[in-house]
Amino acid sequence: MKDKYLTVTALTRYIKRKIDLDSHLQNIWLKGEISNFKHHSRGHMYLTIKDEQSRIQAVMFAGNNRHLKFIPENGMKVFIRGNISVYEANGQYQLYINEMEPDGLGALYLAYEQLKEKLLKNGYFDKTHKKQIPLFPQRIGVVTSPTGAAVRDIITTIKRRYPIVELVVIPVLVQGPNAAVSIANGIEHANTIGGFDTLIVGRGGGSIEELWSFNEEIVAAAIYRSEIPIISAVGHETDTTISDFTADLRAATPTGAAELAVPSQVELKNHISQLNQRLTREMNRQLDFHGRQLESLKSSYAFRYPKELVKQKEQELDNQLENLERSIQLQLKEKKSSFQIAYNRLQLQHPKQQMEQAAKALKDVTGKHQLIMSQIVDKHQLSLVNLLDKLSLVNPLEILKRGFGLPYSDDGELIKTVQNVNEKDRITIKLNDGDLNCKVLTIKENLNDRKR
Repeated sequence: MKDKYLTVTALTRYIKRKIDLDSHLQNIWLKGEISNFKHHSRGHMYLTIKDEQSRIQAVMFAGNNRHLKFIPENGMKVFIRGNISVYEANGQYQLYINEMEPDGLGALYLAYEQLKEKLLKNGYFDKTHKKQIPLFPQRIGVVTSPTGAAVRDIITTIKRRYPIVELVVIPVLVQGPNAAVSIANGIEHANTIGGFDTLIVGRGGGSIEELWSFNEEIVAAAIYRSEIPIISAVGHETDTTISDFTADLRAATPTGAAELAVPSQVELKNHISQLNQRLTREMNRQLDFHGRQLESLKSSYAFRYPKELVKQKEQELDNQLENLERSIQLQLKEKKSSFQIAYNRLQLQHPKQQMEQAAKALKDVTGKHQLIMSQIVDKHQLSLVNLLDKLSLVNPLEILKRGFGLPYSDDGELIKTVQNVNEKDRITIKLNDGDLNCKVLTIKENLNDRKR
């Protein structure tokens, strides 16, 4: 019973074989719109092809997409040739693309515009990177096909215009699948050899397919990296390639490039002849001018009467010397006067003078302070004497000097009334010259004082 059931793998393989053997699903042509585009790091392209109602998964392996002249983008409408098969890992049928080109625009034109935009963003066309073409080159390299009409036009034009320059033809392929690499290698080879003042890179005119090698990024990069100034000479005047934009100078034709690379010997000779004529005219003018000056000098007073002129100048010199001496004496007098005034002002400002004045001022201030302090001391001494006199009037000791005594109890308390003692108490009477230790025999109270 179990033998009737298939595995998922067996079923998927069966469906795959059925599809692979169907001739209607091989070498099919589709048109549609790209979405979900992904360019894998290994070079494979994964995308979805869709129209208004349906979609199909698709893949274009690196071996097929390396020859694309454009970069697929989401939303781009394309024509596709390929075959339908099944991807066994998830059982999904998909389109395997062999060829692809854009719908509407040609693939080459689209690739041209995409590369142009890319190199523009990377600075390949910046004017700041352009090198100056030498005016009088000694050695020129021509990177082109050695058998084409372009190289003959370049050689003929340069030999006619400037035969003293050395020409070196660097042969390369200018058409075909290997042409771009050949041109880039030729430019790099010229830079490696060195000694070139200018490089002419180009070919004759043709269709966009025939000129395509000059629209490849590898050629543009070689031109951009070149240390030698490059003149691009590709096609006719209406054809503009990526190389034209990248080069330091663009010529409409190979013949035009030759004319831009070297000056014209005829024009140089004419220019030299014109300069020679101008120089001759200027020399004649200068000779005529200085000749008139010489005649004027020869007829002057100095040449006719030199002794009198010398005597006159000697007298003028004596006068000038006298004037100089007077001027010097006057200036010396003025300077001495100014010096004396400055010296007197300096003496007034001399530190010693200032110190003496400060010492005198200090002495005066000190004297005034001492006088004031003396007056203050005398005033306070007099006040102190008065206070001492007043204090002595109330001093108990002064009373004792007048014959009075002060009684004290045994515990040292001053006895102010008879109420503070009893009979037989011992008391001490303090006199001016000593103390009396006494015993109270009787107490007699003054009744009159008590009544009051």
